[in-house]
Amino acid sequence: MSDRARAREYLSFKGRVQGVGFRYKLSHLAGYYGLTGWVRNEYDGTVSAEIQGQPEEIEMLLAQLQKDRYIRVDELSRERIPELPDENGFRVDY
Repeated sequence: MSDRARAREYLSFKGRVQGVGFRYKLSHLAGYYGLTGWVRNEYDGTVSAEIQGQPEEIEMLLAQLQKDRYIRVDELSRERIPELPDENGFRVDY
């Protein structure tokens, strides 16, 4: 991992984000960009995630999600949260 500044964000996605492979797409992109964290479906139809890594890689991941033909993010809430320095990997929670 680079010694550049890292960030961790809590994200909540609303739109067509359940039943369209959203969590797996996000997990794949997180691995591609070297990000850590988790993603899960919520009971209200939203998807929540915590993503950690270089801020520009987080932005690239979010941009790639918008390009998927099945996914539609209508609303995205973002909150900067404290990093987890020992976290490694990205997981899909059920």
